[in-house]
Amino acid sequence: MSDIVETVEVDVPVTAAYAQWTRFEEFPSFMEGVTQVVRTGDTTMRWTIEIAGQRREFDAVVTEQIPGERIAWKTVDGVTHAGVVTFHHLSDTSTRITLQLKTVPEGAVEQLGDKLGLVKARAKGDMKRFKAFVEPTRSTA
Repeated sequence: MSDIVETVEVDVPVTAAYAQWTRFEEFPSFMEGVTQVVRTGDTTMRWTIEIAGQRREFDAVVTEQIPGERIAWKTVDGVTHAGVVTFHHLSDTSTRITLQLKTVPEGAVEQLGDKLGLVKARAKGDMKRFKAFVEPTRSTA
């Protein structure tokens, strides 16, 4: 099992960071290996991911949601993981986002990847890509 904690600071208000994070359908834009997320209900989603060349699908449910503060989820079938993302007001224009994730790698390939730190590296990269995705582009002129 992996217990991962990653934090990133973004130059957008809490409301903007939270709003973007809850657009689950856009996760493939910044999450490596996520090919599709489809809402199937108010609090349920169907994920399609690719890990080590293998396509997997699973359902997840939002277990807690406090607008502008936190969102938690867990899988209900398929791969086993759960997590929470919290949003911390730093200023009117900046937010600290913390991801806490628990995963249970399945099969030899995933277990090896987990031991090599690939799951943690992917989460760290996802948070950096989210920062680039959510922050407005700035003109250098």
